[in-house]
Amino acid sequence: MFSFFSRKGPTTAYINSVAVTVNPNETLLQAALRNGIDFPHSCRVGGCATCKCRLIEGQVKELTQTAYILSDEDLDQGCILACQSVPKTDVRIEVDLSRQAAKRRISGRVLGQDKLTHDIVRLRVQLDESLPYKAGQYAEIALASQPDVKRSYSFATPPRADAQATFFVRKVPGGAFSSRIYDEALVGQGITIEGALGDFWLRPSPAPLLLVGGGSGLAPLLAMLSEALDARVERPALLLFGARTQADLYALDTIDAIAKDWRGGFRFIPVLSAEAAGSDWTGRRGLVADLIPEALVPGAHAYLCGPPPMVDAAQSLLTRAGVPREHIHADRFTTLHDAAVAVPA
Repeated sequence: MFSFFSRKGPTTAYINSVAVTVNPNETLLQAALRNGIDFPHSCRVGGCATCKCRLIEGQVKELTQTAYILSDEDLDQGCILACQSVPKTDVRIEVDLSRQAAKRRISGRVLGQDKLTHDIVRLRVQLDESLPYKAGQYAEIALASQPDVKRSYSFATPPRADAQATFFVRKVPGGAFSSRIYDEALVGQGITIEGALGDFWLRPSPAPLLLVGGGSGLAPLLAMLSEALDARVERPALLLFGARTQADLYALDTIDAIAKDWRGGFRFIPVLSAEAAGSDWTGRRGLVADLIPEALVPGAHAYLCGPPPMVDAAQSLLTRAGVPREHIHADRFTTLHDAAVAVPA
């Protein structure tokens, strides 16, 4: 029987009876992948439930609230998310290893880098062949000159017949990948993407749409809206976008084009959290999630994407407003720095 006292040293995780050493501050998913176990996973930040498994014995520290992702039945059965679970003791878990989705790795080259704001760049890529994906999903990207540095970014456009793909990359201070994408001239250089990943996409329904984004989280939302527009979807849609100042607003031309041709009624409300009091801004101010109670219409399905604090606040407000969990879809954009801070010492 396992000890239920928290330990600072390595622990052992028995994954379907296979013993795996888990280092301090390491999640179950990280340990499994490091030990060569093809553990089902996708987002790695607690937003998709692909890495769901059953905790049979032992205790874990959960890095994020999982009640938004796991169903009541899952929780009753002791399910956890491996990507958000750091063992406090030796643990025993069960997982269906056949659920790991197939991924494709495709080479290509950088077509363009268009700076949209002081910290967001549009990365345009020409792939050697088409990669099937659903608008809203993401891929792991690596430069050929830096193959061991992989980062996850959402597609900012639907799949294209010419095998071109677009991503919004936010420059993270000290970021090994994002700093190069933003600061260096990389046009013509080799790049690889691996995917498609994630379960953040637009579900078929006639229900009104509430889309809430922040920062580079606008990428999958615009991809989903563009794909829905091409499919002649007719659903009322409201896009709330949170930024700090007017200088942080971008892709407004794309949003205007979507609004012009959208079937069913489309509204766009940008919300600024740090705009100077004396500026010429006449729009909404504050935190974007705070607009949800007044913006929410009965029966709406919500799609949230951006920084974890924004997504978590929006989920909480939607849940309190009575929106069923199955109608709230989220993608939390977590950086490596965010993940390191979240891990308990």
